[in-house]
Amino acid sequence: MTRFVVVPQWQGSSSSRAMQLVDGADAIAGDLPRSATTRLDIPLEAGDALGSGVHRLSALHRVRTQVEEAVREATETVVVVGGDCGVTLGSVSAVAGDDLAVVWLDAHADAHNPETSASGAFHGMVLRSILGDGPDGMTVEAGLVTPSRVVLAGTRSLDLEEELYVAGSEIRMLTPTDLSNHDALADAVEATGAARVYVHVDLDVLDPAEITGIGLAEPFGVATADLIGSIRALRARMPLAGASLTEFSPSSPDAAVDDLGTILRIVGALA
Repeated sequence: MTRFVVVPQWQGSSSSRAMQLVDGADAIAGDLPRSATTRLDIPLEAGDALGSGVHRLSALHRVRTQVEEAVREATETVVVVGGDCGVTLGSVSAVAGDDLAVVWLDAHADAHNPETSASGAFHGMVLRSILGDGPDGMTVEAGLVTPSRVVLAGTRSLDLEEELYVAGSEIRMLTPTDLSNHDALADAVEATGAARVYVHVDLDVLDPAEITGIGLAEPFGVATADLIGSIRALRARMPLAGASLTEFSPSSPDAAVDDLGTILRIVGALA
């Protein structure tokens, strides 16, 4: 059984289409089973940086708490539907443990911290925060998720600071081309020694030819069939502890329809 928690957070995004993440989350929610779906009410206000250099941090704190509580209270496996990538922090925190691997399917590494981020946007810091290095109140307890149990997949746009961080860690990386072998992701996760896996999907991991409703698209991405095939092969080998699907920002509510077929196929692979 799967429960869907819809979190239309936009405050963590640096995209000019940040507010349209609300439309994107609601468009996906409209096609999910109503009885198995919970929609969280996020703060209406942008929020304050609290002197941290992280934009809208006060609002992000509140959403993190809401997501973590919703996931912990669920008796089913939870798929969190964003909103921006920041919604994943509370979801991972709720299921973290020393037997958990995290798969990060994303065009970007999201491996900044407040000191290295030029944008100040939390959605570029989420993975590093999961690894214990992030803004106050926005990290998973240090050591619960370690770099050696993280697989960064489909990533093709890293800033220099992120390249240095990833290169100096034990994070495993798979290119978009690697995912054309649908067993490659499962092989990489098994190599971590984990017993459970959390799968995060930022829709910009897909090639821009596959989806239009993306605020920060990057060329040379993953084909939908390869993304779905890789997730299914992984799920056939390892229990799913949780998942997230984020960063759908259609240009208009009407335009969302063009991408929903693709998105719902990915949801089906996760659920």
